[in-house]
Amino acid sequence: MGQSKPIRPIAIVVEDDDIQREMLALMLEERNFDVLQCEDAETATLALKMRHPSLIITDINLVGKMDGVDLAYYAQQQSSNVRIIVISGHPLPRPLPPGAKFFTKPVYPAALLGEAAQ
Repeated sequence: MGQSKPIRPIAIVVEDDDIQREMLALMLEERNFDVLQCEDAETATLALKMRHPSLIITDINLVGKMDGVDLAYYAQQQSSNVRIIVISGHPLPRPLPPGAKFFTKPVYPAALLGEAAQ
């Protein structure tokens, strides 16, 4: 009988800046997350429905019709178990859903990874 691989937690990183998205994904992969990268919220909503992540990290300002705050509310409606971290170099345009965390850019990796690990 073959050994089964341990199931890795799934994270979705939503960031329209390719370099920042890749850096966030690499940090999470080093912490044993299976990471899906999305450049907009619309793509992230599809990934959320298909993969059921335990963590979403999103920028606020994204290309497309939805911003990161919209995505945070959508994700929470889809799953009350998903942890949501919103990051931005700008102030929040409106409140986040209960339980979502906000980090300002530049994000300190230790703080972000500490929150992601909870």
